[in-house]
Amino acid sequence: MTPGIRPLVAGNWKMNGTSASLNELRSIGNGFMSGLDAETEAVVCVPATLLQRAAEILSRTPVRAGGEDCHPKESGAFTGEISAEMLKDAGASHVIVGHSERRELFGDNDATVHAKASAAWRAGLVAIICIGETRAEREAGATLDVLSRQLEGSVPTSATAANTIIAYEPVWAIGTGLTPT
Repeated sequence: MTPGIRPLVAGNWKMNGTSASLNELRSIGNGFMSGLDAETEAVVCVPATLLQRAAEILSRTPVRAGGEDCHPKESGAFTGEISAEMLKDAGASHVIVGHSERRELFGDNDATVHAKASAAWRAGLVAIICIGETRAEREAGATLDVLSRQLEGSVPTSATAANTIIAYEPVWAIGTGLTPT
């Protein structure tokens, strides 16, 4: 392992689960870490409606709770949105920004992801910034150009290892069974 870099295992529930889904969370949180190196950090990012309860349950395990997205603003007239401060207040330690589904379905671009990462830091959260290329970009040989553009545009210059995690998420491999190489 590279000195100063901690491995991270993170997952998100997407728009799935209800409060009944949380019943298994404690045993999963404790059992999950048994096969991992002590230096490994683990985060489960859940829907906002489940975050406070998930954070309470996971507080007695080595696994942390996180949010699945945040709005760049601290507050305001943004119906249906959730701020990084609200996630922190509910018990989150991390938040995912720039997920491929947010980029594709909701139009989040690099500037939006940049603003969301800054909002996460403002609230005291670790920003998990997702980057990744589509199948078309990969087949066109543009992978490195796409990743470079996303890193440059999405990651604020004040990013540190303490407040930022870069998650490589090759869009072309999601749900396909294909392994990124």
